[in-house]
Amino acid sequence: MSITIDIRVKKANKIYHEGDTITGTIAINSPSEFKHDGIILTMEGLVSLQLSPKNVGIFEAFYNSVKPVQLCHSITDVSGPGKLPSGKTDIPFEVPLFPKGNKTIYETYHGVFINIQYTLKFDLKRGFLTKDIVKVAEFIVEYIPTKCEKAIVKPINFMITPESLEGGTDLGTIPRFRISGVVDSVVCCITRPFSGKIIIEHTEIAIKSIELQLVRVETCGCAEGYARDVTEIQNIQIGEGNVACGIDIPIHMIFPRLFTCPTLITTNFKVEFEINIVVIFENDHLVSENFPIILTRA
Repeated sequence: MSITIDIRVKKANKIYHEGDTITGTIAINSPSEFKHDGIILTMEGLVSLQLSPKNVGIFEAFYNSVKPVQLCHSITDVSGPGKLPSGKTDIPFEVPLFPKGNKTIYETYHGVFINIQYTLKFDLKRGFLTKDIVKVAEFIVEYIPTKCEKAIVKPINFMITPESLEGGTDLGTIPRFRISGVVDSVVCCITRPFSGKIIIEHTEIAIKSIELQLVRVETCGCAEGYARDVTEIQNIQIGEGNVACGIDIPIHMIFPRLFTCPTLITTNFKVEFEINIVVIFENDHLVSENFPIILTRA
């Protein structure tokens, strides 16, 4: 049986805000007594940036300059050199959550090309000939709602017809249709669903599917240039088959935790979001309407 370690924070949901003190215990379980050269706990917040393969070679200098941005960092000496007994040992800890220097604490976000992550790293030093024991645990950081921009409701009415489509589409190849609807607001509270309705007023060709797509727009930039990448987060089918004309089809989407965050625009990177309403006809012709949205925690 080997030595096992677990980092347990006091909050069950692991959610903290700037200025909070992260408290918890380090649980060490050992089959026998052993010596150690010290125990260190490191708290760190990093923004990891990377470019998609399609951009490598276009911005060589930029690619080399994409380095992690350290938002917060603290090291705590939990214990000096000594011995730990056999069995279970619980060591309490407290770590304040404050930004480093002039940095800003951003919300936790797991993206494709941008990641904002906060971790607690436990290091148990074992000496020269024995491998150190390392354990890492993530905790979640969220904004305090009162510090966010207030979510002002901004409803939008939309109409999709062959004439409204962009890109110089040949109208002779598109079935005649008329689709209307309303988005309740393009400024959205991240803890509430994106909502609205869509109505198929008429169509010449039967509809196969109506889908609601949430996408992230991640932008990394510096003096050498910028790279903008759009990737899908989730896709929800809100209509299947040839839906009846003239009825309200509800739009309802929950923003997934961790994969979304309040809209973030900084000097080096941006995290933005968009909603696509996609209608697929039985002949596989596809039309869509795009809505850039602003997420807040108000």
